[in-house]
Amino acid sequence: MIEKNKKFNLVSSKKTRYLLPNILTLAGVCLGISSIKFSIDGNYNLAVTLILFAAILDALDGRIARLIKGTSEFGKELDSLTDFVSFGIAPVFILYFWELNNYGNLGWAITLIYSVCCVLRLARFNLTKIEVAQEWKNNFFEGIPSPAGGILILMPLIYELTNLDFGLNIKDLTPYLTLLIAILLVSKIPTLALKKISISPKGTVFLLLGIGLVFISLLFYTHETLLIFGIVYLMSLPISIIIYSKQNKKNLEKISEDSHEDIL
Repeated sequence: MIEKNKKFNLVSSKKTRYLLPNILTLAGVCLGISSIKFSIDGNYNLAVTLILFAAILDALDGRIARLIKGTSEFGKELDSLTDFVSFGIAPVFILYFWELNNYGNLGWAITLIYSVCCVLRLARFNLTKIEVAQEWKNNFFEGIPSPAGGILILMPLIYELTNLDFGLNIKDLTPYLTLLIAILLVSKIPTLALKKISISPKGTVFLLLGIGLVFISLLFYTHETLLIFGIVYLMSLPISIIIYSKQNKKNLEKISEDSHEDIL
């Protein structure tokens, strides 16, 4: 007996709330691919801006999906594929057309290394499962996330696009920074995720004010703001390691105490 053909469905429900996060995700991949096109045209200013917009959409789609209860397995897989295109391929290709191509085969090898490290990082992230007893780890990523990596490797280009002049030939750092970020992507260094940080009602006003100031800064001083964020993020890595170590030690002590109580 021949089974009836099943219709292909993007989502398992007819509710339209499942479509909105996926639409944002698809918009992100379009921005990432378009940034490559503009970098080929030599319009690096717009190329970097599109990567920034893609990172903003990436930050929003998952949160919106959880907010409106529109999460799905399809959306999860689509998000990972989009991250690889928008932050594993597009930024390093922008760098290649801007500077890495001057290094010949070595420049192309660095481009491939970064992309491979990014896809490995995303694959590991999809397979990571955190136990209930270690829910505090949800506030940390293992290695730097791909959107952050995509912005960080563009810092030499972003510096060139600013009006700043510290007398540095920042282009020379491009291959070294790209390799460093590639290593950080696949490393096990804990980085802050800030997924489940609780904010008091009194602090909400200050949070909204801070977000407003950030958007104003990005609007009028886009590249300068991105450069500052990149530097601050790199400087925060040791702080993330310290916080992770303290929480891990505290959790181990709690488990030890619980085990001791059970024995008694």
